[in-house]
Amino acid sequence: MRKMGLDVGSRTVGVAVSDPMGWTAQGVEIIKINEDLSEFGLDRVAELVKEYGVTEFVVGLPKNMNNSIGPRAEASMTYGDMLIERFGFPVVYQDERLTTVQAERMLVEQANTSRAKRKKVIDKLAAVMILQNYLDKNF
Repeated sequence: MRKMGLDVGSRTVGVAVSDPMGWTAQGVEIIKINEDLSEFGLDRVAELVKEYGVTEFVVGLPKNMNNSIGPRAEASMTYGDMLIERFGFPVVYQDERLTTVQAERMLVEQANTSRAKRKKVIDKLAAVMILQNYLDKNF
């Protein structure tokens, strides 16, 4: 019973999955999307759900620093609604304030990764952090 962590942006969705025991999160990939064209990558999500045996989604919720819900958080909740409609699995929201900043800092400090390389992996790493934070808090 694996969980899938998703970092939803306007152009990409970072994807991570838990191990079968629900202890650790591993990055899987970044799915390109286009909100303006209503392309949300749900077909690819469906392939990954089947491949990994996912039964629950953990969607990052980018609240504002004052804990309010802004446009990006609303977009993440809309994406969550689409997941529920398509898959019928539970969706939980994990506060993801500053996870992208943390992920970028980690890539710069620990891996000394170039800006071009960071852009290619940042959303996947943010998805890992979202899911791992959820797993740590709930298990």
